[in-house]
Amino acid sequence: MPPIILEQTKTEKFLTSGEISQFFKEIKIAKEWSFEGTLPSQTSKLSHCYHRYPAKFIPQLVEKLMDEYLIGTGPFHVNDLFMGSGTTLACAVSRGYFASGTDINFSSELITRTKCAPIDPAKLNDKMNKFFDDLSFLSGKILTGNKKYKPVIPEAKIERIKYWFNDSAIEELGIILARIKLEKDKDIRIFLLCCFSHILKTTSRWLMGSTKPTIDKNKKPMKPIKAFARHLKKMLRGNEMFWDVAPSEVKRDVEKYLNIKRQDARIQPVDSNSVDIQITSSPYVTSYEYADLHQLTTIWLEPLINLSDYKKTFIGTSAGTNGGRILKSTIGQGIVSEMKLKSGKMADEIEAFYIDMQECFNETYRILKNGSRCCYVIGNTKLKGVDILNAEVFVESMYHANLSLDKVIKREIPSKILPQKRDEKTGRFASNGNGNSYAYPTEYILIMRKL
Repeated sequence: MPPIILEQTKTEKFLTSGEISQFFKEIKIAKEWSFEGTLPSQTSKLSHCYHRYPAKFIPQLVEKLMDEYLIGTGPFHVNDLFMGSGTTLACAVSRGYFASGTDINFSSELITRTKCAPIDPAKLNDKMNKFFDDLSFLSGKILTGNKKYKPVIPEAKIERIKYWFNDSAIEELGIILARIKLEKDKDIRIFLLCCFSHILKTTSRWLMGSTKPTIDKNKKPMKPIKAFARHLKKMLRGNEMFWDVAPSEVKRDVEKYLNIKRQDARIQPVDSNSVDIQITSSPYVTSYEYADLHQLTTIWLEPLINLSDYKKTFIGTSAGTNGGRILKSTIGQGIVSEMKLKSGKMADEIEAFYIDMQECFNETYRILKNGSRCCYVIGNTKLKGVDILNAEVFVESMYHANLSLDKVIKREIPSKILPQKRDEKTGRFASNGNGNSYAYPTEYILIMRKL
């Protein structure tokens, strides 16, 4: 096992799997990293209010990591190989840093591109006024007979659309989408599509706040144009603040500073030895099925995607298999062996997740500059009575990728949107009243370094 360097002592030391476990038991919570008392208006500042996303970073965490570990004047290159809602990259771009990243999720690419692109507020306001003027007829109760815009309704997914939306919402959403597709300015069109994506759950029968696709039989969905106008106001305010702080060179040509791809995290779109810091949070094994959670966006905006096949491309899903690959972490092997006594299927899923992450860590090593750091945010949990020590497994696995440990920060997560309770027997998330164990009461920031 390669040596690690602990920040406190600056001396080389080999840690066995047992020593790693003991090291984690002794870590105290760092209160200054919990950001307790931070208001929603602060965590949703700038473009961070554009779209809901499960378990997303707060920008304050990203900014603090950049402040602590980016030394000098830059320009710096910030990477996030699981870019999710784009918080890391939007924070980087707002400072004039180069930003790169990936995500396999179509929704993630859409949200990130929107969040990272400040638009001249005067231009955007003019465009939005024209947009709502063109759709003013939607404020009436009867849409039938209007010939101005033919609704764009994906026929390939019409059954799924009808499952989630009532007929009037389908027609109105189709008209809004038709108008969006006529917008010639790429940045404006993406801005509108992001807003469209955000309102889909509000205007459907989707049970709000659910961690899996669930019908709410008592829900009265909001009228699409009303939901669109309300959320757009929030996005316009966010864009105006973003425009005020973004460097002039970013406002002139954001594409020069942004390099993102919708693809596997194990293949980053950047050169070797080019990244100054990587700040990311991987999927949490068996937690979210992102393909399911974002399926409304997919069926409306990417209707040719086969949801079943699409789901298999996500790391950390129940569709994962090890494919004959070997799990190197001794701690991980112990977790898998213990889980096999409870559930062979879940054990296979955990093993596949850890192996996938091994390959991500290899890619992290490739793209980091010598001496630069990666910051992985991950939490531990318990499934079927088995302690799932993700953080410990990650550290041990990153040793195998020749990354050394600088520091581990343990933080409470009062502001991060995560399910609070699990049913220990089934491993499923539950309401706070029904669950019997906390899913993620704290999380770790693993700060590793390429020597």
